[in-house]
Amino acid sequence: MKQRDIIKMSADEIQAFLTEGRTLSVATIGSDGMPHLVAMWYVWLDDHIAFWTYGKSQKVVDMQRDPRLACMVEMGEKYNELRGVQIRGEAIITSDPAVVLRVGEAISQRYNGPLDETSRQMVRVMGAKRVVIFVKPSQIISWDHRKLNGAY
Repeated sequence: MKQRDIIKMSADEIQAFLTEGRTLSVATIGSDGMPHLVAMWYVWLDDHIAFWTYGKSQKVVDMQRDPRLACMVEMGEKYNELRGVQIRGEAIITSDPAVVLRVGEAISQRYNGPLDETSRQMVRVMGAKRVVIFVKPSQIISWDHRKLNGAY
């Protein structure tokens, strides 16, 4: 069996990993063809990665011109602990206020704790200038070096 087949995650493992992960690296394609790479907070929602950002941000400008993107979540310090998921795909951008609010609240709750009226109001204010990006995968690549059990 190839090492690549050994370290590949199952669909359930990928979902659990993306639910556990904390920071999403997002790469878009700039107008000059160079990658634009940023770190984003995200949620796993309706079987998709979703994140929000300012509607006029460089990444949104890039995705409006060319919706292709690559995203990665990774964990681990030592080689035998490395785990990650890379998703190549298409950005689906929405400015629907209900979706922006839903994703904004989910992100706020995930990273800042339970929502109260103050945090809900903050999300509503922030959401006025934001859009949501759902990642529609065309390719998912995963690895979990813990599956090697110390054999390389």
